[in-house]
Amino acid sequence: MMTRFPSLSLSSYGVGWSAKRRIAVVAIALTALLALAAAVAFFTGRVNNGQHSESGSPSAAGSTSPSEQVPKPGTETGSVPKPPQVAEPVAYAKAAATMLWSYDTRDTSRDQQLTGMRAWMSKETRYADFNSVAAQVPDPVLWSRMADNAQYATATVTEGHFPSAFKAALAEDPSAITTAYVYVVTVNGKQEISWKKGGGGAEERAVTLAVQCRPGHDCSLAAIAPNVTQ
Repeated sequence: MMTRFPSLSLSSYGVGWSAKRRIAVVAIALTALLALAAAVAFFTGRVNNGQHSESGSPSAAGSTSPSEQVPKPGTETGSVPKPPQVAEPVAYAKAAATMLWSYDTRDTSRDQQLTGMRAWMSKETRYADFNSVAAQVPDPVLWSRMADNAQYATATVTEGHFPSAFKAALAEDPSAITTAYVYVVTVNGKQEISWKKGGGGAEERAVTLAVQCRPGHDCSLAAIAPNVTQ
């Protein structure tokens, strides 16, 4: 069977934040309920509890280091759509999930895919974790095999929402969000995959994203959580 694009096999990639970042998050959480701290602590807490992602299957891309996955800056983005000018976190997260679950190896190289995905990221490096996004893209060898088979995928989003734990954290301190304006959003949908000679398939998808939406600015993607939470 044709290898499927592991666009969101989060737990199988071992995607998570570094020990240094986790320590920093703990320190922040002890002093204030900052929006990003709540999101990151929430994400990493799910990993430490041993919960698994619902978003996909294991992939050979897991052996590729983040430095090998992130391309040099470029302008060509192939079929990757441009980020929408949206100022509402759930709407932006739904658009981002559609982008993450869609690809077309027939007209888009791996570097173009990564460059296109980078355009969706927050420009605030303190909050942006592009490695968590880049880790979703297969390594060059696997991408080449997919291209040989003219593999592509389309996505349909069914709904998006703020997870209950994130809403509860904000309810405890509504002003905390004003530090980083990073929201946690879970999106559910379906990915349909096709390749030459009539091959294809479909499966349900889910992803939890950190989305930054500062007042007066369009939203942007901050990170992909290592586990899905509803």
